[in-house]
Amino acid sequence: MGEKTKPTGYQPGFYGKKRQTPDQWVETYFKTWAQKEARKKKETARAKVLPCICFSRQIGVGALEIADELSRIIAYRVVDRQIMEHMAQDTSLSMKLIELFDERYPGRMSELFAMLTSEKTFIKSDYARQLTKTVTAMASMEPTIFVGRGTYLILPRDLTLSVRIVCSTRYRVKRVANILDIEETEAQAHLERCDKEQRQFFKTIYQKDETDLDGIDLVINRDHLTGASEAAKIVACAFEQKFGSRKIIQ
Repeated sequence: MGEKTKPTGYQPGFYGKKRQTPDQWVETYFKTWAQKEARKKKETARAKVLPCICFSRQIGVGALEIADELSRIIAYRVVDRQIMEHMAQDTSLSMKLIELFDERYPGRMSELFAMLTSEKTFIKSDYARQLTKTVTAMASMEPTIFVGRGTYLILPRDLTLSVRIVCSTRYRVKRVANILDIEETEAQAHLERCDKEQRQFFKTIYQKDETDLDGIDLVINRDHLTGASEAAKIVACAFEQKFGSRKIIQ
């Protein structure tokens, strides 16, 4: 069999669907937010805590495609790992987001962050603080489905449906090899590097060696539930059972 020459840089969250780049997403987000604020400028607003959904997953398991299906069911926006990293690492962008939040809800970010830092012992590094503020602002301004970066460890437990997506190594290897059209040995090598980076991230940011299942509400195994649409419907049902019609909590 001849060697393939396809690019092999697998990025977590990629599954063949054309997605906006982080820059495009941010530009669209701020433009949409400005339009919403223009319509609401005469309203007296106060901060609302919005129940959200946080996906944690093994790299390559297909959580983002489930999140996209779920978004179509419950009309929540999806924020993936690339967007969160882009926002948290670009200080000017994260500050702009926080300033927008503070303009609408004066003093509320300080209250939320103070509450989180008293409960979350991992918020020590500059990146952890920036990520926490970014995720908190996003979660508080619009109904959101988060994918990756351990957001279920950041947000309040009682306002989050945390979902863990798992599968066998065999399933992940075959899926990534199929997506990228590469040999399975090559796909496995990429996944091993991704897994190592993910473990290092959780160790550095959250001081955790593995996923804390005490913080997980629902586990879905894609070896036995392969359809993204079916998995999304289960998550939507769990979300409804946990929060009912209580989509916004005053």
